[in-house]
Amino acid sequence: MFFDIVGSGSKGNATLVFSNGTTLLIDVGVTIERIETELARFNKTIKDVDGVLITHNHTDHIKNIKTFSPKKIYSLARTVPGSLSNVVELYEPFTIGDFKITAFPTSHDALNPCGFLIENEKERLVYMTDTGCYLSSNTPYIKNPDYLIIESNHDIQMLMHTHRPMELIQRIMSDVGHLCNEDSAFATLEIIGSNTKEIILAHISEEANTPDTALAAYEKIFRFKGVDISRYKVRCAPQWESMIGGDYDD
Repeated sequence: MFFDIVGSGSKGNATLVFSNGTTLLIDVGVTIERIETELARFNKTIKDVDGVLITHNHTDHIKNIKTFSPKKIYSLARTVPGSLSNVVELYEPFTIGDFKITAFPTSHDALNPCGFLIENEKERLVYMTDTGCYLSSNTPYIKNPDYLIIESNHDIQMLMHTHRPMELIQRIMSDVGHLCNEDSAFATLEIIGSNTKEIILAHISEEANTPDTALAAYEKIFRFKGVDISRYKVRCAPQWESMIGGDYDD
């Protein structure tokens, strides 16, 4: 299994996941041209996408959803506008090609937001962005993935010094907003295990965070909890460039 984070952040989100001829797309918040460009790197086209998983209904995640047939779209009920062929249930696995997929709840100010556990015969990927807090009830389902893509949205001090309205700042910091770096690191420590190889920090704010700031917070929290962060490949997903991870041999 390998993945290609096409874009991650408030300007648009999309991630491709590949395994043995099966291609998944998580969210469609970037341009179709960007997705097509990334697919072409692997000799694939939009038509080769076997399933589109939608985490929630905010524009930066569903902006170009109409490109795909409803028959290829999978989400919780009421998550996307219009008719939907594939309504999934929390904690009830479903299959698309080589993948077994399980939706789990997140805490965000959207209709039925969720993350996804994606598994093939050998590996497991957890994808969780846009959540104001980590729901520990998910841990038994998603514990010890090989790969973790998790939101690390903002640094609290940087957020407080932006020119954003206080109402927006309070929304971001709320339990239905976005994870700050420290809360993301604590959630990660609850999720990872002996199989975990790679951690991607996603949905990083361009105004209220930096990759170096996020990584420094992770190092601080891991050290505080007595965990050697060097055991893992930890990176930050950019907004405007792609990032390939997982078991990929270029």
